[in-house]
Amino acid sequence: MAQARQSTNSRPPVSIGAVIDCVGALATRSLSGNLYLYDTNKSEGSAGFGTEELRTTVRVGDKILWTVLSLECEAYVGIDSILIDHALCEPERRVYPGTDVAYWTGTLKAGAKGAIPYQMKFKVGARTEPMTTPLSAVLVAG
Repeated sequence: MAQARQSTNSRPPVSIGAVIDCVGALATRSLSGNLYLYDTNKSEGSAGFGTEELRTTVRVGDKILWTVLSLECEAYVGIDSILIDHALCEPERRVYPGTDVAYWTGTLKAGAKGAIPYQMKFKVGARTEPMTTPLSAVLVAG
């Protein structure tokens, strides 16, 4: 049992990336149709790549890493927050050492099972209010 626990904790993080069409999001005032999600866990059964409804397969103990990129290199995007049940995962903002590049990370806690919906809030361009994903992506705990 201890070996299985050690094996789970030594797995590489599951990275979830968001790509935002900043110009489109600002023009339509919505992330709908302007957000593309992907992850690094397709071999484990993740699905919905390139959509707003990504289903990321994860296991208890997995570290999850969320990042965001703008489709337009000159436009600013950043993750403002991740809305998820904190009893199952508590995402926190971190910054890569020596940079101002932020990312979010959290670990899937014991007791997490089945579909765990979450939404992300993004800072987009010069807009003062964060934009929230219109649909929920899902962590699928197995």
